[in-house]
Amino acid sequence: MKKTTYIIKSLAIIIMAFGFSIITSAQDEEISTLFGDRNGNIDHGGWGGLTFGYTQINGKDTYLMGGRGGWLIDHRLTIGLAGNAFVSDKEYTDIIPDEIVNMAGGYGGFFIEAIIAPNSPVHVAIPLIIGAGGVAYTQDWRQGEYNYDVNVYDSDAYFVLEPGLEVEFNLIKFMRFTIGGSYRYTSNINLIESSSTMLRGFNGYFGLKFGSF
Repeated sequence: MKKTTYIIKSLAIIIMAFGFSIITSAQDEEISTLFGDRNGNIDHGGWGGLTFGYTQINGKDTYLMGGRGGWLIDHRLTIGLAGNAFVSDKEYTDIIPDEIVNMAGGYGGFFIEAIIAPNSPVHVAIPLIIGAGGVAYTQDWRQGEYNYDVNVYDSDAYFVLEPGLEVEFNLIKFMRFTIGGSYRYTSNINLIESSSTMLRGFNGYFGLKFGSF
């Protein structure tokens, strides 16, 4: 019986000592976090910018112009909105019989971007757009100087997911230049005489950002 009591007391002392050591080490060791400094302070900023790019849709040269921006958390993560419009100066003669049409559209939605080594003058950013868009075959109609209209022959809406990779340059404190590429993945497109994957493809672009970084 005495031996059992001794063992129980010994185990209790060991457990108490082990618990005390954990508490002491937890007090001495600072918890590492993804955001914030040693005191837990997180910097907040924000920015907006424009992008200009190039892609191919249906094998034809297509130009992109977009805007993006949002709330910047601790210099490393942006959460906001982004959108792109695209227009092709190429004419489609095989969509509508005896008619010449153009293609136009756009997309936008939720925007998130991770920045690696943001304080370095040259660093990497990883953007992602998740949203929706629309595309249409159109024809400009003009009669005289003031009578102008756009006829829409066919259109469709789609879901879009666009991850990218950018190299970013800190030009001055409130302005950055970026150059990068992305891949535009969309849901199937349902347009007359067109491939369901016509909008999927790679983009190349450059842009400027203005704000508090």
